[in-house]
Amino acid sequence: MTTIQGPTPSLQTSSGSSSGSTGNDISSQISRLTTKITKLTQQLKDVTSGSGSAEEKQKQAELIQTQIKLLQAQLAQLQRQQAEESQQKQAQQQSKAEGVNSPTASNQIDIYI
Repeated sequence: MTTIQGPTPSLQTSSGSSSGSTGNDISSQISRLTTKITKLTQQLKDVTSGSGSAEEKQKQAELIQTQIKLLQAQLAQLQRQQAEESQQKQAQQQSKAEGVNSPTASNQIDIYI
């Protein structure tokens, strides 16, 4: 019987703080998760075509499928987080651009002729 052992993925949550390097971290995490999912998918194919009893294959396939589901959930969470950060950056850029020519109480000039 062959046993497939791997790290059990856990969902990570962010504390809501953002920094300039967060985008790169999220992109690299997404890349790593995608690679892991690809490897597990290949392992799943190998298990189903490999030798062993049908019961052993079934158990191993279920374990791999569970790991894939967990990684996909984590991947979806990171993609949502990345999209939210992108929206925040766009909103900040728009607010800066919109505020360039609009007078406020502190930068308004009164002209008398």
